[in-house]
Amino acid sequence: MSEQLSYGNKKITLSNRDKVFFPEQQITKGDLIDYYRDIARAMLPHMRERPLTLQRYPDGIEEEGFIQQERSDYFPDWLGQIKTPLADDKRKFILHPVCNDEASLVYLANQAVITFHGWLSCTSAIEYADKLVFDLDPSGDDFSPVRQAARRVRRLMEALGMTAFVMTTGSRGLHVVAPLNPDIQFDAVRDYAKAMAKRLADNYPEELTTEQRKDQRGGRIYLDVMRNAYGQSAVLPYSVRDKPNAPVATPLDWDEVNDSDLGPQSYHLKNIRRRLGQRDDPWKDIRRHAVSLNKRSDPDTVNL
Repeated sequence: MSEQLSYGNKKITLSNRDKVFFPEQQITKGDLIDYYRDIARAMLPHMRERPLTLQRYPDGIEEEGFIQQERSDYFPDWLGQIKTPLADDKRKFILHPVCNDEASLVYLANQAVITFHGWLSCTSAIEYADKLVFDLDPSGDDFSPVRQAARRVRRLMEALGMTAFVMTTGSRGLHVVAPLNPDIQFDAVRDYAKAMAKRLADNYPEELTTEQRKDQRGGRIYLDVMRNAYGQSAVLPYSVRDKPNAPVATPLDWDEVNDSDLGPQSYHLKNIRRRLGQRDDPWKDIRRHAVSLNKRSDPDTVNL
């Protein structure tokens, strides 16, 4: 029996709520939809007006899913969209979905979207980055070096006049993010992020690396800044990941990074609501801290 939800003139018919998406925990599609309904107030400010890349698993995470960038023809007219030029050929376009309200979020969850990835720019200034992202990728399972690396990145960002925000990815590492005014194009932001990463790797060569090849990292934390480019995306805060236990990408307060029990999958579908019931979203004011990269200091000139 199907269930229908109404958001004004937006109607959604929920289907297959009992289908198991995460077999180990017996988490169903209905559980996923209910989660996104419950989390919408915290999540939507981080995803509104961003082109989306969707990870869909119609038969659950143990079956083959797919990654979707182009908006499906059957998506309802009221679900947002943006036509974005391709990075390598600006004469060609992709029509990306955009999620601006709870109805859209619930609709996409009902389409078996487990994970939402968003661009680092918004529809109003699509070629201008409004955040700079460091993805800290560990070589092993010990999470303490990742926590230390996050503190290193934070210190550099603050020395350069930025405000750093941190988030578990729900996968292996942490993201450290600085909000930006959207007044610099992606190429310049990426170059600046690369210079920041090089400064950190040069300063802490035993701990950090910019080496993309895993066999060359030597157990160090990889400072991945390649997402800072036009058309690239990053997992959005409060997205569920396609892994056992349904881990959730979770914004943190910086004092939590000092907790030796913290791991990349510490928060998941079964405990994230309790967390938000006890603690406000640490990223709720992130846009108030945006700065311009114009005339920002050379990363090599600041003290660490």
